[in-house]
Amino acid sequence: MKDLNKEIRKVIRESLGKKPRNSETKKNLEEAYVTQAKKFDLTTELLSEKSKKAHQELFETYVSTLNRVSAELDAVDRSGANSDDSKFRSLKIDETFNLNAAFLHGLFFENISDPQSQLTMDSLTFMRLERDFGTFDAWQQDFIACAMSARNGWAITVYNVFLNRYMNVACDLNSLNVPFNAYPVIVLDMWEHSYYRDYLDDKKTYIFAMMKELDWDIIEKRLKKVEKIGEVLK
Repeated sequence: MKDLNKEIRKVIRESLGKKPRNSETKKNLEEAYVTQAKKFDLTTELLSEKSKKAHQELFETYVSTLNRVSAELDAVDRSGANSDDSKFRSLKIDETFNLNAAFLHGLFFENISDPQSQLTMDSLTFMRLERDFGTFDAWQQDFIACAMSARNGWAITVYNVFLNRYMNVACDLNSLNVPFNAYPVIVLDMWEHSYYRDYLDDKKTYIFAMMKELDWDIIEKRLKKVEKIGEVLK
């Protein structure tokens, strides 16, 4: 896999006309990353096939852009970096935007589209949401409110290590309003492209439809992972 990533980075750099200028640039190149867009098979009938296809293509565009930005960062001139107008600053902002967009889309696709959606009261997910929100219904109401409040962004249930508890956030764009040390466990896309083709401006019906088919098995696995992270970081 390491050799494959080297070859992919080489192809990306060559397509950009980039070549290592010195040993330091070569060192940076070894630290670059390459991501691949997973193909998701969304079985839900609550989204149209055209909507699913367009959303998958958008996801792949974010991943492709992220790889290109990563390759450009390998060779950018860091000596001219400044807070007003520099290529390095622009690339770092683009990196964060596309990184979050790619991975949040992946998390969203993974935790929706389960027609057999079922959450049991003895699951870790149910117990943790009841603990931190008072009741499961209270979590639902708060999550829906975050989804309705997000401005072209995301509704996300995160585990916050600082607070040692779960909380919902209304994320604008791909990163605004998300507290530090927060790990996403439930993700709902609230960009217009996610719902407008099928639901027009009826965001609430879209939200209810997606929550109706949340994949609680996937979410349960995420909770178990973040709880381990939380224990280590205490």
